[in-house]
Amino acid sequence: MCERPDVPDNASPRPFYARVLAGNSKLVGHWLMLGQADPDRLALILADTARIAKLGEPESTPDGATLTHWSGDATPPRWAARTALFLLVQMPARPLPRDDDEACAWAYCWLHNRDFDAFETARDALPEHLRERLAAPLAEAWHDYRGLRLV
Repeated sequence: MCERPDVPDNASPRPFYARVLAGNSKLVGHWLMLGQADPDRLALILADTARIAKLGEPESTPDGATLTHWSGDATPPRWAARTALFLLVQMPARPLPRDDDEACAWAYCWLHNRDFDAFETARDALPEHLRERLAAPLAEAWHDYRGLRLV
């Protein structure tokens, strides 16, 4: 087992974490788009799930307008992106990231939602439908994660 995979040659010239930040709002927007409720209810579900699943501690429960704002040009809090991923990977529709920045956010959140000792364990724990789509972003996320960058 390799402890640290090589970053793919086709990695974007933009720093990985910059792509994660750009993708976080898209990840939250994906939840807003696919969730089957009005934005206020989806915001409540997101915050309650974050607390219950221990993915973050929202100071307060956002409203639908805030959730919509986060899915646009605003940067959502980390707990919101992590929780959106948690909810999306459980959907029977098996959604996929819609672009490379969103895929980076999915991979980053995947690694931060659970404790993985090895890259292979993180990769193998992905739902089957995500393995190919997240192969390169997950390798970059692992490299970033193991780089022990403080954010």
